[in-house]
Amino acid sequence: MPLIPPEALPHFENQIYLPMLLIILERDRLAFEKGPFKLKRPYLAMIAEAEKLVQKDLKESRLYMRRHSMKVIKGNHDDMFTEYVFIHGGYEDHRRYLNVRLRNRSEELLGVYLAMGDRAV
Repeated sequence: MPLIPPEALPHFENQIYLPMLLIILERDRLAFEKGPFKLKRPYLAMIAEAEKLVQKDLKESRLYMRRHSMKVIKGNHDDMFTEYVFIHGGYEDHRRYLNVRLRNRSEELLGVYLAMGDRAV
């Protein structure tokens, strides 16, 4: 039996990626508010809706993790890798993520949430 059950892995990774997305969306919202855009409202509405969706998914993952006594701790990082410690059932699973992979996956998820937000607007 694996240390981390397959159904728990998405929740662990949500704790990595979704907080990053909230930071990115916040910065983008500020850029649109301060930028020279003529029609800001559609962009701001799409970003606001994406933020709501990310927050909802993050909340669901936090609840799941709390119910299953799971935790993520950010470990060491350098120019190439960032380490995360996944704690579940008394076990620690140390995982190293390429920083390029973190960036690319964040960009991919950003596109997904913006598209979902765009449909809701």
